[in-house]
Amino acid sequence: MKAIAISQPGGPEALQLTTRPDPQAGVGECLIAVEAYGINRPDVLQRKGAYPPPPGASDLPGLEVAGRIVAGDAEALAGAGLKLGDAVCALVAGGGYAELCVAPVAQCLPVPQGWTMAEAASLPETFFTVWSNVFERAHLAAGESILIHGGSSGIGVTAIQLAKAFAARVLVTVGSADKAAACLRLGADVAINYREQDFVTEVLAATGKRGVDVILDMVAGDYVARNVQCLADDGRAVIIAVQGGVKAEFDAGQVLRRRLAISGSTLRPRSLAFKAGIAKNLRERVWPLLVNRQIAPVIYKQLPAHEAAAAHALMESGEHVGKIVLVW
Repeated sequence: MKAIAISQPGGPEALQLTTRPDPQAGVGECLIAVEAYGINRPDVLQRKGAYPPPPGASDLPGLEVAGRIVAGDAEALAGAGLKLGDAVCALVAGGGYAELCVAPVAQCLPVPQGWTMAEAASLPETFFTVWSNVFERAHLAAGESILIHGGSSGIGVTAIQLAKAFAARVLVTVGSADKAAACLRLGADVAINYREQDFVTEVLAATGKRGVDVILDMVAGDYVARNVQCLADDGRAVIIAVQGGVKAEFDAGQVLRRRLAISGSTLRPRSLAFKAGIAKNLRERVWPLLVNRQIAPVIYKQLPAHEAAAAHALMESGEHVGKIVLVW
């Protein structure tokens, strides 16, 4: 099969088109003929040598794919209501940048009717991440408010739409007026340009000094202390990436007095059972919203599959709003 491999840790040019032996599906797995795959920040970190794949995973990058099932564990497929030839999108621990990819059957979801494979490939990584962290970890509820840092990112555009679909008020931080406008079009109630405005001041002003109930943070670093200031009493902040650094100093007294919760998680090394549980909840509670297009994919650019290096350079430029997807 054709595949995009990391020749050595480095810049986007380290991604090289090559050939690899066809992978084989094992127990509980299926083999997907990949038609499209999505680009995510962890892929960039892996390319740089900063995020090695978990034990047993493919060394090829790629955490989400869409395509058709061409082989697999018949019993597992039948148990999931799937069969050979079905169009699915899947969350994988690696190996997505290839013509063939092995995926756990429990992490496969049907391509919503009428969707293209490129649209479907934009779903798994962000939807699994947002559902797990915003709704299962932070317990965002209808009528509550959420602050999403990086509102124009792939994670951000998904979080905006899901939070609004479940009746929350949404505030976002972004880096430009154009990105602010894009987030407002997607349904965000308040968009804060962090380059021109202090987001703590703006969040408190927008909430009558109460603060927000939930924060989804992919920055960390000095944002942690500012998040504490933005949270309402009993508020919950979830850290899902550390683009601003791994160290933080904050007022622990506020955490105690106002019963705040600060937690974090990373999805890739979690167990199959954990991810299967997310997939089940997505299929039951979110997939109907995708089928009727109440929630829609936001694809910034679609490129040929072999142009992964260009896709990584685009992601690192920060100019994109939504997802970058590649198609074989």
